[in-house]
Amino acid sequence: MLELASVSTNYGAMAMLRDVSLAVQQNELVCLLGPNGAGKTTTFRAIAALLPLKAGRISLFGKDIAKLQTEFLAGLGIGFVPEGRRLFPELTVRENIRLGFDAARGRGDFEERLEAMATLFPRIKERIKQNAGTLSGGEQAMVALARALVAEPKLVVMDEPSLGLSPKLIDEYFDTVAEINRRGTSVLLIEQNAETALSIAHRGYLLIKGRIAASGSARELLDNDVVRKLYL
Repeated sequence: MLELASVSTNYGAMAMLRDVSLAVQQNELVCLLGPNGAGKTTTFRAIAALLPLKAGRISLFGKDIAKLQTEFLAGLGIGFVPEGRRLFPELTVRENIRLGFDAARGRGDFEERLEAMATLFPRIKERIKQNAGTLSGGEQAMVALARALVAEPKLVVMDEPSLGLSPKLIDEYFDTVAEINRRGTSVLLIEQNAETALSIAHRGYLLIKGRIAASGSARELLDNDVVRKLYL
């Protein structure tokens, strides 16, 4: 479904990703772990066509997407949840979610899709007319995920979604991500919260200093000495 093949990127003269290869298959929940500065957000930006590649290829359903304009990606069936949520604070919850639907050229009735999001996230219904900037961090996280899901993408790429959430909210949020995956949406979960991410993932990769340092099943990574030293 999504494949990065020998991807390298730079920020100016500084190499950020070095020969990174990873894949997400249909119906998989895959996590990408790594400490601060490892290149996780750089990977997200590369997938979102916000950063040019120095080498390698990124493909979605076999189509090379690295050279596409970012605004075309949503229409190909990929949703993004950026680090920090990146909502429009002066727009309402409804308007923020509508932007996700329109950006992906969503098919069908928006009101039906909005109701589906409200069922998945009951707090959204309560806050639907409220400006996004007045929401709590947990509520903003729900809206950002609903915005990515409203057009029914086949794949969602999430960058540090647990950042700034309380432990209880993290558990609830990741339960929702696991449920989304069970319903058939593939997920690439980019996270520092390794233990929780691996508890719901099928497979994972460990990124250190711009390189893939380890990969395997969630169980294998939980038992990996480097992962245990860094996180557990």
